[in-house]
Amino acid sequence: MTGIDETFATKAAPSTGAARPAEVPPSAPRTGKPADEGRTVHPDAIAAVMAASHGDAFSVLGPHQVGPKTWEVRAVLPEAKAATLLVGDARIPFERRHPDGFFVAKAPAEGRPLYEIEVESWDGQKHRRYDPYSFGSSLEQHDVNTLREVGTNVVYRVLGAQAGKLDGIDGFRFAVWAPNARRVSVVGEFNDWDGRRHPMRLWQDGGIWELFVPGLKAGATYKYEVRGPDGALLPLKADPVAFAAQQPPETASVLHGLGEPAWHDAEWMGRRGQKDPRHSAISIYEVHLGSWARVPDEGNRYLTYKELAARLIPYVKEMGFTHIELLPITEHPFDGSWGYQPVSLFAPTSRFGSPDDFVHFVNAAHEAGIGILLDWVPGHFPLDAHGLGQFDGTHLYEHADPRQGFHQDWGTYIYNFGRTEVATFLAANARFWLEHYHLDGLRVDAVASMLYLDYSRRAGEWIPNQYGGNENLDAIHFLRKTNEATYSHAPGTMTVAEESTSWPGVSHPTYTGGLGFGFKWNMGWMHDTLQFISKEPIHRRYHHHDLTFGLLYAFSENFILPLSHDEVVHGKGSMLGKMPGDRWQKFANLRAYYGFMWGHPGKKLLFMGGEFGQEREWNHNQSLDWHLLDDPLHAGVKDVIRDLNHLYVSTPALYSRDVEPAGFQWLVADDQDNSVIAWARKGKQPNEVAIVVSNFTPVVREGYRIGVPTGGFYREAFNSDAEVYGGSNVGNMGGLCAEAGESHGQAHSLCLRLPPLATMIFVLEA
Repeated sequence: MTGIDETFATKAAPSTGAARPAEVPPSAPRTGKPADEGRTVHPDAIAAVMAASHGDAFSVLGPHQVGPKTWEVRAVLPEAKAATLLVGDARIPFERRHPDGFFVAKAPAEGRPLYEIEVESWDGQKHRRYDPYSFGSSLEQHDVNTLREVGTNVVYRVLGAQAGKLDGIDGFRFAVWAPNARRVSVVGEFNDWDGRRHPMRLWQDGGIWELFVPGLKAGATYKYEVRGPDGALLPLKADPVAFAAQQPPETASVLHGLGEPAWHDAEWMGRRGQKDPRHSAISIYEVHLGSWARVPDEGNRYLTYKELAARLIPYVKEMGFTHIELLPITEHPFDGSWGYQPVSLFAPTSRFGSPDDFVHFVNAAHEAGIGILLDWVPGHFPLDAHGLGQFDGTHLYEHADPRQGFHQDWGTYIYNFGRTEVATFLAANARFWLEHYHLDGLRVDAVASMLYLDYSRRAGEWIPNQYGGNENLDAIHFLRKTNEATYSHAPGTMTVAEESTSWPGVSHPTYTGGLGFGFKWNMGWMHDTLQFISKEPIHRRYHHHDLTFGLLYAFSENFILPLSHDEVVHGKGSMLGKMPGDRWQKFANLRAYYGFMWGHPGKKLLFMGGEFGQEREWNHNQSLDWHLLDDPLHAGVKDVIRDLNHLYVSTPALYSRDVEPAGFQWLVADDQDNSVIAWARKGKQPNEVAIVVSNFTPVVREGYRIGVPTGGFYREAFNSDAEVYGGSNVGNMGGLCAEAGESHGQAHSLCLRLPPLATMIFVLEA
């Protein structure tokens, strides 16, 4: 990876740029004959450069041979009162050729001179600098070609602002894809945001503009000034491959070399690569970092990445979650988008600190044994003027036709997945987070909107594919290639699709015709079971199928059961608010529902606040209501989630065969009159058995017999009605032995006392 300690190799320039004389003799080949040989620079060229309209600055600026052993050095120095060319021991004054600061100096030299420029500013200050236009290109033709190969990581190795050395000189190499631009310049605080001072060199065959600027330091802000194909200046653009960005509402990119972070997670990474997530315990705590907790006595500010490492990570560890899923933290301009309208896909948001601070957060999680997933948004991007829209004056990243390129629901652009460079950009971004930042997975947002050309569109508002269908063939190809790339290069990670339709094979391998995701959110399960639990118990007998229907397709995909942020916003209320009944019943229903969920096949996901029964709907501008934990009922819900998680990860029967029908067995599926449901979960070993029983009525069921698959002692490992959780403490005295005798088609049975509005989990003791 090109990084802060890397050395760029000087290459023959793709246009008329010069190379460093220390390595390139006078006879070195150049691309094309120097246009200026035998004469000085033409006034029209000077005027074009000073008007920032010249498309090939390297043909004008820098060193140019104008006669035998005679070189002319040209520079744009608007801030200079005077300037001096420093060649060896010689000091040669520059001549001002344009009142706005175009300077020319002639120097005798056998080959291209190695020089510096001393600038005397109008206030009398003097400083020396190397000239960006004395350097050759540092790009490789191979890298430019590879930008058209979906699945490679060359995008973040080559594009963006890469720190390094060129010909022994420290600086930053800028590279940006803008094939239709007439001119692109790097602008920033280091050049007073003046597009005349650092115009870039174009690689014609790849549409890449690049420039090495010596002497720049990390932390400086910058953007690109782009003149479109019609000659018009566009709004200043943030770097699409910026590795850091200003904190909103500021919108500039920030120089940050991609040096290898200081990792302390080698043990975690080694273990991760040996695991198969499908057969592992996965319990995900979904978090919006800006509202998990705040600092009210300091203006209600955010916690920093380092503060979150010190507070959030230990909390998640105590609660027994295996993973944290972050709502999008790629830099985004609008807080109210929750990160789902990102502008800088390669930059961790600066709201909580620097990229290095984010590395600290990931290190802390891995050292605590907790994985980090990122909510990733490749389906659309916002219209902000500094973003990707109309990036080079054309529809570069997005479709030109709004029937393909505009999301009506969200008011955003849709990526043109059929443009190879766009698909390469996005796939490389997926790899970036898994490889550079060691993240453990990506939850891919709004996959359904990518798969269907007619997503949320009426007749006449969409364009069919080449076969007349509504499938987005380009998006399908992109998703498959991205999944193949991430699983190939980041072993042990996972990709998760938020896909709300019945598209077949979302989590099946690409070689079987699937999309190649590791998991899929089970949106149907979420919808059906929340619909059931929101009913008054007296009516639940008429909705019993909402509990059982999900098991008809539970093993058709590798599912995650999601109770996400989407269920506690936009007037939907909180998880606790969905529960019917009086206050005690609301909490009992919630505890029972969580027990049902943790016993159900599928990995688990719960949005923050749900674990302690947040009462109000989530507000991204406020901290969670942590004071509620002073209430025993809220503290009881928190303890339920903690105990369920610890039971779950320690009980292979509850997770090891999540994706296999052989890991599940119905025991009671048809007792709708009593709203009782029961099943067995089975691990890979014969003695790995757990029994899950839920009673969704407020009636205690005495002597309720269920069949079980084998004899032995069944320990009551969890009871949501336990007194310590705020329940009525009805139970089975810690467990009971299975009795011989057929029941529910099984050779053994348990005679249970079922608590009201409760779920129990029994684990077979070996």
